[in-house]
Amino acid sequence: MDSETITITSAESNLRLDKLLAQRFPDFSRSYFQHLIDQGLVLINGSKAKKRLLPHPGNEVEICFQLTPEIDVIPENIPLDILFEDEHIIAVNKPAGMVVHPAPGHPSGTFANALLGHCRGLNIPGDPYRPGIVHRLDKETSGVLLAAKTSKAHAALVQLFASRSLKKTYLAITTGSPGNRTIDAPIGRHPIHRKQMAIAENGKPALTHFEVLAKDGPHHLVQCRPETGRTHQIRVHLKSCNAPVLGDKLYAKPDSKILRHMLHAWKLEFNHPITQKPLYIEAPCQEPQFLIPLFCRN
Repeated sequence: MDSETITITSAESNLRLDKLLAQRFPDFSRSYFQHLIDQGLVLINGSKAKKRLLPHPGNEVEICFQLTPEIDVIPENIPLDILFEDEHIIAVNKPAGMVVHPAPGHPSGTFANALLGHCRGLNIPGDPYRPGIVHRLDKETSGVLLAAKTSKAHAALVQLFASRSLKKTYLAITTGSPGNRTIDAPIGRHPIHRKQMAIAENGKPALTHFEVLAKDGPHHLVQCRPETGRTHQIRVHLKSCNAPVLGDKLYAKPDSKILRHMLHAWKLEFNHPITQKPLYIEAPCQEPQFLIPLFCRN
């Protein structure tokens, strides 16, 4: 469940809370926010809100979004760049900008919708909001995304990720150099900034290996190999060594020339969950501006 905090403006002070929220978040209906308010999932200055309330300017409203039957995952005819597919699993090259599964503000147009559209007739296992999906990439991150098409494959992939039996390799363009190093630092929710993660003593273990492949002025092409799969792991670890991902709106200085953060899930290496055949899946970067103008590589 995701949450977001907004501050009421003077122009909104005469609006009922449910109507105000529907205007702020047009992807959701007024009845949806009435449901959240009734469930105690909307707070004003830390206290449970009432839908008829007229909030005051400066009030802080925290919305804990919850998926409901109103947000249904329906098959959509969205083209997929398929890197590997058989009757058990599918791997695609996810473009930057595609959300993996329905979430607040993104009820459709996700990889989950595309997967159901591509695999029509299959009863894809897993969470109904994440059918067949066993891992995720951030919206702005491009690259290899893996999903199961059968219950047996789904269970086996879940185990592969849990046992860290997949080798994951990412490419990042960073501002500054992290050097060739391994960062072993636990990650948890940032204590103040709710959308951010941070290195925290009470966080979950996180281990990432970094290798600088090339540089061009302040920018570095970095190979990243995370052994764990924490939220924003690579981005947080790179920020911790003063080499944030270029274009990262959460962890770096804003750059109006960069449309998204420069992080790409490059390769996945693992044994097929059913056949046990070694698989090597590589996703070429779809955006020439990601690598070619900055770095010449064979």
